[in-house]
Order: sequence, then C-alpha cells, then structure tokens
Amino acid sequence: MLTDITQKRRHSVSVKIGSVTIGGNAPIVVQSMTNTDTADAEATAKQVQQLAAAGSELVRITVNNEDAASQVINIREKLDAMGCQVPLIGDFHYNGHQLLTKYPQCAEALAKYRINPGNVGFGRKKDSQFLTMIEKAIEYKKPVRIGVNWGSLDQELLTRMMDENAKLKDPLDAEDVMKEALIVSAISNAQRAEEIGLPRDHIVLSCKVSGVQKLISVYRELARRCDYALHLGLTEAGMGSKGIVASTAAMGVLLQEGIGDTVRVSLTPEPGGDRTKEVVVAQEILQTMGLRSFTPLVTACPGCGRTTSTVFQELADNIQAYVRSQMPIWREQYEGVEDMTLAVMGCVVNGPGESKHADIGISLPGTGEAPTAPVFIDGKKAMTLRGNNIAGEFREIVDNYVKQRFSGRTSV
Repeated sequence: MLTDITQKRRHSVSVKIGSVTIGGNAPIVVQSMTNTDTADAEATAKQVQQLAAAGSELVRITVNNEDAASQVINIREKLDAMGCQVPLIGDFHYNGHQLLTKYPQCAEALAKYRINPGNVGFGRKKDSQFLTMIEKAIEYKKPVRIGVNWGSLDQELLTRMMDENAKLKDPLDAEDVMKEALIVSAISNAQRAEEIGLPRDHIVLSCKVSGVQKLISVYRELARRCDYALHLGLTEAGMGSKGIVASTAAMGVLLQEGIGDTVRVSLTPEPGGDRTKEVVVAQEILQTMGLRSFTPLVTACPGCGRTTSTVFQELADNIQAYVRSQMPIWREQYEGVEDMTLAVMGCVVNGPGESKHADIGISLPGTGEAPTAPVFIDGKKAMTLRGNNIAGEFREIVDNYVKQRFSGRTSV
C-alpha cells in the first residue's frame, strides 16, 4: 500500500525513544497524551494502556508537580505488569528542572522529556533551569523534545525580535515576526542543548500553532533550516469534525511534502468521549495517504436514494469496529494483516466492482434489488449471503480469510 510519498521524506537525524525510533528512515510514529491526573497512577496507567492498545506508539503524560513526579515510577511499573511496553514521555512546564532533580526515579522511568522554551524559566533563571533539564537528560541518556508553542512563546525573544523588526526600513507583519520567533526559538534552543552536551540524535523539535496555514508555513521553513527530527501536530485543533478536518488539512499537506517524523492529532474529546479517537484519526491520516498501514480499512459507499435501507451502513460500522477490536490479537499472530482491504457496498451500481477490488467485499441489496448479498474474495465471487445473520456470517468469512492468507506470515 505504501506509495512514492515515502521516497519524498525529508532527511532527518534519527532519534531512539525507548524501543521506538523516529526520524531517519523510520516509519512516521503516532503518539498521544493522557488527560488523567498523573498523581492517580491507576487511572493514568489504565489510560496509557488504552492509548497504546489503540496504536499510540509513544504516550506523553503531564508531570506538573511533586505528586505527579512521584507516581511516574509506579505508572511505569503498572504498565510493565500489564505487558505494555509503550515509552512514556514526560511533559514539563515551569518546574521541570526541580522535579527531575528531586525525583531521580521519575527521570529514569521516562523515555523522553518535553521542554517548552517559553516557560522553562524567566529572566536570569531561564538559562540555568534549561541547563539543569538538559544535564538531566544527558545524565539519564534521555532524548528531549524542544517544543515551542504559539500560545507560550518566549516573550523576551519575541519582544527583542519585534523591536528589531520595527527598526527595519520595510518591517515584516507582526504575524510573520511571530512565526520567525517560533522557528528561531526551537532551533536556537536545540543548538544550546548540543553545546551543553546533548547529542544531536537526542533532540526532537516542534513548533505548534492552532492555525492550518500558519502551521504549514512554519514547518516548511523549520524543515528547510534544520535536520532535527520533527514532531508534527496542530495544537488546540478543537473537537469533533472541526478538529479532525483542521488536523488532516494541515498535516496532510506537510506529510505529502515529506515533513514530519512523528504526529499527534490533538483532539478535544467530546464530554465523556474516548481519548483513543485521536490515535485512530492519526493512524487513518497516515494510512489513507499511503504512508503506513495500521489496520484493515473498510471501503463503504455514502448511500443515496437507491439505498434507503440502513443495512449496509450498520454492516460497515459493525465490520470496522470488529476489525479494530481484533487488531491487537491479529497484529501479534498475522504479519501483514493490516494491509488487508474490505468493502461493504450498498447497491448494484458500484457494489460488485468495488467488492472485486477489495480482498473481501460484499455487495448488499439496494432498494428494489433481490435480497441477496454476493461476497467477493480476491476479486472473484465466492458465495452469496441471505437472511438475518449476514453480519455474523461476513465476520466469520473475514476471520477465515485472515487465518488462511496470513497464517504463514506469523510475526516473531
């Protein structure tokens, strides 16, 4: 499924984060972040495990106070006991230098530290506190993401650059100066980290904004100026369709241009919603672009006046949910199963044709059509389903196909 987009990947230094590699020639990595109180080790470990099971290959947790820092080792131990080896990233703001110093077990248990240059320290303390965090990363041999955010940009740097810009004969727009400040902050702090002694292959950069066009502009320029691995994401993307569309629009353009080594879709969950949705969206962006395969995707028609029945909609939803629920098991047993393609179609117009193009496809009857559902396997009609248990029978067909086609490709 992978396309020539992968050949356009920008060259970057590879960074090892626990068992996961980002940058270089490594596949683009999906990550997410918990929204639990990290001081609640039980709840946080549970959510980390859920995110990892959904496909988050790195998981970030907030480490904002001593209660949180003291529980990081417990969270790591709980995850290990569950058999969940996903690397944990510590998200530090304001007091990271203190927490990493006072809680060495926290510093050791985390696989990576996230530092925000805009709030690592202020005034005369900024340099010493940044120095402390980098020295801790060096001591524990941990990589660091230097993550600059539009909403917490280094105000001293921005003020200086605004003042310098105002003196120019043809000054830039304030927004352009802010975008330049983001890039300068990220790269200059990465260079400082290297001067302190942090290896280049231990540094990841990000410059997050909440506007689609701003993100594209900033990352294009950031990618042009450096070869550090880049974490890509639209910050505060929003909730529901708005957040999904905005993240897809921004990251799709950049990924198409070969920019981005690891991605996060920062969705605001619906009230009581599932945090793992952002992981699914990130995977689907990469998979529909042909950059990676995570799980078999179901092709389904949108419906029209020929499909007044909701049977095909219900079956498509049923099969997609079933495939995702089975993937943690299939992934361990059947190598390559994530490339399998499925089609659930609603009438005779495109149903048989689309079904033939999929590994397994079913064409359900549209309005007025005979109540039969031909099933196509590897492009050929294999059988016809009828009755009230089409969903169950189709799931069984999918299961048997997986076992037969991928049984000889078991992962080690």
